Amino acid sequence: MNKTLLPIRIVFILLCAAAGWLVCYAISDWDRYRGVALAVGLCIGMLVVLVDVMLKGFSLRGLSAITFGIGVGLLIAYLVGASPLLEQGDPSIIYLVRLGLFIICPYLSAVIALRGKDEFNLVIPYVRFVPHEVEVPLVVVDTSVLIDGRIARVCESGFLSAALVIPRFVLNELRAVADSTDPHKQARGRRGLEVLNELRKIKNLVIQIPESDVTRREDVDAKLVFLAQSMRAKLLTTDYNLAKMAEFNGVVWLNLNSLAKSLRPELMIGERLDVDLVKPGKEDGQAVGFIEDGSMVVVSGARHHIGHQVQAEIISVLPTAGGKMIFARHVGEAE
Repeated sequence: MNKTLLPIRIVFILLCAAAGWLVCYAISDWDRYRGVALAVGLCIGMLVVLVDVMLKGFSLRGLSAITFGIGVGLLIAYLVGASPLLEQGDPSIIYLVRLGLFIICPYLSAVIALRGKDEFNLVIPYVRFVPHEVEVPLVVVDTSVLIDGRIARVCESGFLSAALVIPRFVLNELRAVADSTDPHKQARGRRGLEVLNELRKIKNLVIQIPESDVTRREDVDAKLVFLAQSMRAKLLTTDYNLAKMAEFNGVVWLNLNSLAKSLRPELMIGERLDVDLVKPGKEDGQAVGFIEDGSMVVVSGARHHIGHQVQAEIISVLPTAGGKMIFARHVGEAE
């Protein structure tokens, strides 16, 4: 039981008992029933509190749906009861029919409203209908993703159609890294803050910042996993240990490194590409360069073109743990 509601419920029960006691003063013939009135008031208060406890978790959406359903049901019952169908007949039968209508119609309308997929928001004196057919997926973001920086470009491209959830304790951790005395950590933290500002500027990108905190640094990973579980969200991280913890707890995690690898183009032998040569290779005449996706290309016969962009023809592709190593030959030399 909620500790805040406990004293309120106790006071309410005592007030109900006192009301039952005071009723005896209003009706002089009930003086001898003061004990019974006190017990009845106490029972009524306890019954109301019991109903309150049973309604735990009942949302505002449910309350507005029931209100709308009962209103529609009463309207239907009134229209049918006032119709010419019930103008003639046995008065007792007509009374029972109308009584049944006023009981059955509100019940059925309230049940149908609760089963519906529409979101009812009752704002006195207006009733506002908000369609809620499509649920926006949520993605919880950790500190490593903000420091990595690629999340901003992914969101700008529009491929991540989800609302980003950045907890307050993640922002505090990022701010602590930016305020570090270590120049390397300070630079990483400031880059994360810059990425956060870039995310705020992206149009149509929803960012939620839950106001939750952690007491110890080692609790951050556990709180991220718990937050993703409770919000039924996915976890976006580049931290391998955090990803494995999330996977163990049944939380779907997204990896930017896997996304980057999947976006690398499939290269075929004989295909030509432009390579920026940056340094000499191990063998004579070789030069090493890189293409747009970061893959390393070893170009034979192009050492004297270091510092320039050349066109190379692929002769072989070697998969490695860090990606692909491409061997090519300089097109000018081959021709």
